[in-house]
Amino acid sequence: QVQLVESGGGLVQAGGSLRLSCAASGGTFSSRTMGWFRQAPGKEREFVAGVSWSGSSTRYSDSVKGRFTISRDNAKNTVYLQMNSLKAEDTAVYYCAADRVGFVVRTSMSAYDYWGQGTPVTVSS
Repeated sequence: QVQLVESGGGLVQAGGSLRLSCAASGGTFSSRTMGWFRQAPGKEREFVAGVSWSGSSTRYSDSVKGRFTISRDNAKNTVYLQMNSLKAEDTAVYYCAADRVGFVVRTSMSAYDYWGQGTPVTVSS
């Protein structure tokens, strides 16, 4: 069983930056791919970024590529999402999730079996 707790969300102006953190406990964090997803009001949850167990492989959605960076610190059981050049359309609740595998970054929600409670991000234009 893996417990995930996100933090770092908040209100920021367009063009600003935020760094989200996701702290894991209770399971094999270091062997799992970790992902960030987001859900905007009235929309489906979507993949944002993912990182393999070693950090050597990352994957981003087209909408955030070049602006967001995912990283992890296995010694601290934490995954991060650095978000720069934020836009109003980045407003959403952001969730971290743990995949069942660790060697590939998958974008489907069904691949991830543990989820955090989410942290809201609001970007004002």
